[in-house]
Amino acid sequence: MSAISIKDARAADRRAFPIVIVGHVDHGKSTLVGRLLHDTDSLPDGKLEQLRAVSEKRNLAFEWSFVLDALQVERDQGITVDVTQIWFRTAQRRYVIIDAPGHKEFLKNMVTGASRAHGAVLVVDGKLGVSEQTRRHAYLLHLLGVAQVAVAVNKMDLVDHDQHRFAEVEGEIAAYLNEIGIRPRAVVPVSARHGDNIATRSTAMPWYGGPTLTQALDGLARRLSPIDAPLCLPVQDVYRLDDRRVIVGRIESGQVSVGDAVRLSPTGRRARVASIEAWNRHEPRRTAGAGDSVALALDEDVFAQRGHLLTSQDSAPVASHAVAVRVFWFDETPLHAGRRLRARYGTANVDVTAAAIEQVIDVETLASGPATQVERNGVAEIVLRSTQPFYLDTFADNPRSGRGVLVSDYKVVGGFIVERVLQRSSRSVVAVQASVARAEREKRNGHRGAVLWLTGLSGSGKSTIANGVLRRLFDEGWQVQILDGDNVRDGLNADLGFTREDRAENLRRTAHVARLMAESGVIVLAALISPYARDRAEARQIIGEDFHEVYVRADIDLCRQRDPKGLYRLAASGEVTAFTGVSAPYEAPVQADIVLDTTAEAAARSIEALVAFVEERCSLGRHDRHGGWGAVLT
Repeated sequence: MSAISIKDARAADRRAFPIVIVGHVDHGKSTLVGRLLHDTDSLPDGKLEQLRAVSEKRNLAFEWSFVLDALQVERDQGITVDVTQIWFRTAQRRYVIIDAPGHKEFLKNMVTGASRAHGAVLVVDGKLGVSEQTRRHAYLLHLLGVAQVAVAVNKMDLVDHDQHRFAEVEGEIAAYLNEIGIRPRAVVPVSARHGDNIATRSTAMPWYGGPTLTQALDGLARRLSPIDAPLCLPVQDVYRLDDRRVIVGRIESGQVSVGDAVRLSPTGRRARVASIEAWNRHEPRRTAGAGDSVALALDEDVFAQRGHLLTSQDSAPVASHAVAVRVFWFDETPLHAGRRLRARYGTANVDVTAAAIEQVIDVETLASGPATQVERNGVAEIVLRSTQPFYLDTFADNPRSGRGVLVSDYKVVGGFIVERVLQRSSRSVVAVQASVARAEREKRNGHRGAVLWLTGLSGSGKSTIANGVLRRLFDEGWQVQILDGDNVRDGLNADLGFTREDRAENLRRTAHVARLMAESGVIVLAALISPYARDRAEARQIIGEDFHEVYVRADIDLCRQRDPKGLYRLAASGEVTAFTGVSAPYEAPVQADIVLDTTAEAAARSIEALVAFVEERCSLGRHDRHGGWGAVLT
């Protein structure tokens, strides 16, 4: 270990050990924290007397939870609504309690707390037992990688300190924790109101021979120091200092010294650290490490801005455009595949799309399975995609750079940790800006570019409708083209079959071609079965706001009768395998931009409806083209 690593390790021993206290709002969590502070002599002098006096003045019976009730609103509502930091000390070390709210409405505040903790205390009511919120909070600890958990079975005085009742609750919570991969370090029977087994052993429960709560906490191990991980410095800002530019930020992991070679992403520019600026210091600073906020001057004037990432030259981050994450969803509006959000991690703020919902996890039963949406307070595994590069590690490799939050309309709607990096970016590919802007093309064409993605069963009428719309728009002066599923498979995608993976790749390639065409001002009619919602969501993410999903709906029996290509007959005889609607699934769109039902309506009506949709969404109205010509469409 280097000298700075040793120094940092010694400093870590002096720093407070962060723990999070979680549990149902009514299971006595705040009471336990208040009693813990008192029984470890960690309350400020006179604080207890002050609280008793205030309680008496208000004609309230004193409660240990008042220690945490710093906000009047908490007392009025009877719930803890924010994350509070409080310090206490045992004979072994100093702790900081990140008191996380237990009420269901404030779970996202709990995420804020638990994400910084090295260990946790899970509070369970000995009388009521394990609740839905208990399971949800335990699973959230697992979600955030907090594996060191001590369980406090509280309110044992309300069950007459009964050993058998404790054994029942202990067995229930231990079984659940083991199922989600957490082995509790201790399960302690306590009475927070009376101080039983908090810091001193209870005489009311002589049958219990395990550790007190503070002894269980002293047995938790501190996480490995981030100082030994590769350098990771998210750029917070760039300041001018005299005639120099200095990069400002907090070192999340690793260390940096004057003279070190560093690299900025995503620009790839390289430089050396010329100095570590410091104010009110007698001697220049030569080295800084994880947790330090620094201002670095480089030996070259390189471009940097908030959201960029500074790393060591030999450990540049891996850029990707897709990551698989585990998300905890807070928003009242369910999360659907295709929803656009912003992902915040470090100082980065990236536009993303929830490209796919791979599975939703029931925190009660731990069962997981496919779903079309994630409900509020739900846990799911999803895929995030972005046209901007991600610089994220897996949470297992580096917790500090493997987690973030999802934002919609300026509010946090979810927290996530990275499980897998899916689509890595090539470092040698640099996009070239065209000399003709998209707006110029659209002004000349008189309409915006767009992709109409027609999805439906074989025989539903996709190609018929697409060709009818093509004829109508072309005759009226629109720039329009078809990308038919069979046509692209005859050329661009001739190397692909019909496995699940090949279908996904077929649509990915087609989506990229469609995007390029839309950006050049063309209306693209992409007629493909595209049976899987996940693949259509990825196409939407690739194409962006130009993507319009068109569901061509038709009854499967009617499609069999039509059978324009004879494929249903071949599927029935077994000559064609994995045929959509027969031997392979079709996942109908849940929220298509327009639905064309060809079961009940003639193709001509669907063509009219789609032409009207295109005119409404894409027309720029009257304009001059080459010095003047009439209205295209209004």
